[in-house]
Amino acid sequence: MAELINLRSARKAAARKADRLAGDQAAMKSGRTKAQKVLQAAEAAKSKAALDGKKLDGSDTP
Repeated sequence: MAELINLRSARKAAARKADRLAGDQAAMKSGRTKAQKVLQAAEAAKSKAALDGKKLDGSDTP
């Protein structure tokens, strides 16, 4: 005897799979996530602040 399949559920599952595939492709195209961009910006600001704190001013030399 054949297995019964609910066509509505199968159609919804296929739609979810297609949506996930489209989303994955868009994520690959756009590059990084927002969290990754924010993290990189914070790291850059921290390193810039550390570098600026180590700069020598011209007023120290005679």
